[in-house]
This record gives sequence, C-alpha cells and structure tokens, in this order.
Amino acid sequence: MRDIIVSLIIVGLFPACFRRPFVGLCVFTWLAYMRIQDLTYGFAKDQRWSYYVAILMFAGYFLSPNRRRFFRPDWRCYLMMFLALWIGVGVLLSKGTNFIQVNAYLEFVKIIAIALFTTGMVYNRERLRILLWVIALSLGFYGVKTGIGGIVSLGAPVLVGPGGLLADNNDFSMAMAMAVPMLFQLGMVERRPELKRTFWFAVPLTVLTVGLTRSRGGFLAVSAALGVLVWRSRNRLLGILVGLFVVIAALAVAPKDYKERLQTIKHPTEEGSAASRLRAWGIATRMAVDNPFFGVGFTKFRQHYLDRDYNPRPTAYELSGKGRIVAHSSYFQMWAECGSVSLLIYLILMGSSLWTCWSVRREARRRYYSSWIINYATLFEGSMVAFMVGATFLNRAHFDLFYQWVALIVSFGAIARAEMRDEVTYPTRLGARGAIRNVRHTGFRPVGVGSGKLRPRGA
Repeated sequence: MRDIIVSLIIVGLFPACFRRPFVGLCVFTWLAYMRIQDLTYGFAKDQRWSYYVAILMFAGYFLSPNRRRFFRPDWRCYLMMFLALWIGVGVLLSKGTNFIQVNAYLEFVKIIAIALFTTGMVYNRERLRILLWVIALSLGFYGVKTGIGGIVSLGAPVLVGPGGLLADNNDFSMAMAMAVPMLFQLGMVERRPELKRTFWFAVPLTVLTVGLTRSRGGFLAVSAALGVLVWRSRNRLLGILVGLFVVIAALAVAPKDYKERLQTIKHPTEEGSAASRLRAWGIATRMAVDNPFFGVGFTKFRQHYLDRDYNPRPTAYELSGKGRIVAHSSYFQMWAECGSVSLLIYLILMGSSLWTCWSVRREARRRYYSSWIINYATLFEGSMVAFMVGATFLNRAHFDLFYQWVALIVSFGAIARAEMRDEVTYPTRLGARGAIRNVRHTGFRPVGVGSGKLRPRGA
C-alpha cells in the first residue's frame, strides 16, 4: 500500500514538473534529500523517480516558448562548468578508463547541471524561500524522525542513513549538521507562530540525530554550525551562554562510548580510525604531487592506493582488501583524484560563497535593523561552514547538496542586492541598527532615507 501511495503522489506530480520546470526542480530536490522512495519496501523503492522527473523538467524547460536562461550569468557558474570539463579531461587521460568511472563522472555532470539550473530557476525571493523550505523540511524530517527514535531507544546508534547520498552514517550526519542553520533561521524569518515553532522543534532533534550517528566529523560540523548561529545572534553574550549550556547538557546525557569516541579527536595518532585518516591523507598527497594537473583519475583513489610509489609499506589489513579505502577527506579526495586545479576551484567556490554571505549581510545590516536578508545570510553561512568542517573528515568532494548550496548562494546574492538597490519598494531605514531601536521605543518609524521625518507607526 505504501508503494502505491508514493507512486501515485510522484506520478501525479509529473504533469506539473513538465509544465513548470521550477516545480520539477522542487520535486527533484525533494526526492534527492528526503528520499521518500526509501520509505517504501516494494517496487517503488527501485524506481528511478529522480531520473524521470529530470527528463520531464528539462523537456518542459526546453520546449517552453518563454523560458529564461538555463543558468545565471555569474562567474561561479562558469567556474563549475569548467570544473566539470577539467575533470572530464582527467577521466579521458587517466589510466584504464572504464564504464564505472565514466558512469560516476556522468553523475557528477548531472549534479553540476542541477546546480546551474537552480541558479536559472531561482530568480526571486519567493522561489528562493520555497526551495529552501523543500531542502530544510526534507532533511528536517529525518532529523525529527531519527531524533525521536533515538529518545525512544535511549540513544541507540544510527549506523546507516536513509539511502542515496545519505546512505552512509557520516554523510547523513554532515547533511543533518547543514540542516541545523536552515531550520533555525527559517524559523526566525517566519511570522506565523505555528510555523516558527515547527522549525525550532526540529532543531534540537536534528542536533541529537548528529550525535546518534556517532560521527566525529558530524560532531565537529554541527559544533561549527552552532558556533556560527551563536556568533551571528543579536545578543552574542546570551547566545554564548546558551550555547555553553547546551554543550554541557549534551555531554552530560551522551552515552559513555560516544564521549570516549570524541576524546580520540585530541589524540588522532593513537586511535585506529583517526590514524588511518592521517595515513590516507599522506598517500593522497603523494598522488597529487605526482599527478599535479589531473590527479590519478576521477574515482580512482582506491585503485592506486596500493601502488608502491604512493604506499611503499602497505599494512596487512590494506592488503587483505577488507577495509574501505578512501581519502577520508573531500579536500584530499579532490586533490588526489582530480588534481591541483580542481582543488583550487573547489576552494574558490567555498570561499566566494562565504564572501557573498558576509558582504550581503554587511550591506543589509547597514540598511536595515532586521531583514530576511540578514537571516538568510546567516543560514547560508552556517550550512556552508558545517560542510567545510565536515568535508575535512568525510570523502564527499562530489556531495550534491554542496554544489546546489553554492548555486543557491549565487541566487541569494543577486536577489538580495537587487532588493537593496530598489529604494522605492525597500527604503533604507536610517542605517544604524541602534538608531532604529531608539525610534521603536518612541513609537515612531522612519519615512525615508535621510529625510529626518518621523511619523506614528499607525500612520
């Protein structure tokens, strides 16, 4: 019955995906992050729903007589296209190119295409809000579901994610860490109390979900995300005190084995899993130095891991083939497999995204006492910082959400700056936040920019 219901819902959305490509993008995003098909047990679970939605979405876009540009003419969009092209050349030049490698590369191209399409479809505040809701609620669903399950089971660990790009517990943990700023800041923006409470209800359960995965990378990622939220809060001192209270309370109720696992972060060379990460990073560095332009080949880190040039003294465990051989870091994975140019582009995408958040936020704070722009800047910054910290320890250089997040930040920057330039619809409110606070106490509000006129709030 569940398979039939899910299938009818998705198939029923097909016509809308074709007629309105933005609806198709929302459905595609929903299927990617909520993975509703993985909540079934029969025929619906194995269907390629995202593939069908993508075909209808792109077909509807290209057949539309009034279509907009496929992507926003931003330099980061061109940079993502160049990254896909550069990695593709590396695939052709790598030794022993095979079908598995080509198929993985085509999946990466699909990720870039969706990211580019996102910049083209998200061209106003309402569309940005809708797509953020889809992502936040999709991830928040699993945050609430898993968090409540963890409470009922008294802290039973979560060793696997729901499926797809969230199948691994470490990937699942990083996505949940990225969801925390989304849920909190979307709650801040919402005016309706019931929606605000719904978003905020999901935040502690999502943080708990990160802990249930037992992922140390996830712990550091969610800590970084919470740190951004505290630092960007209006009352920073109160935010720091609340943050410290939450940390102390969380550590007090955390299981003993989890606290012992977190203690290994202090001494990485003395713990097997952490030590293997350091070893993998060293081998990845030798691969990158020996192949500086295109790396050893997309997805070929494992294949070259035992090469004597890179790993002169392999351990018995590595030779047995039982372990999962990965770079244990998105940065080292990108560097070793795709070369220094790809790593540089990867870092530029991250750095430029943060710069957009900072610059837009700074301009919005100069103009407004409060604004959705300020909240969204914190939302994007917190989630990006969470990814950057989590990516240090997780092998997810081609994580779907990262590239779509870069695309959304590109759209957010353009939309926010366009709104701030529109002084007629969105006039500057005397600039300084302190001045506005004083105006509010008197019961008056400003009329326009630099006019010096005040009038009662009800006027």
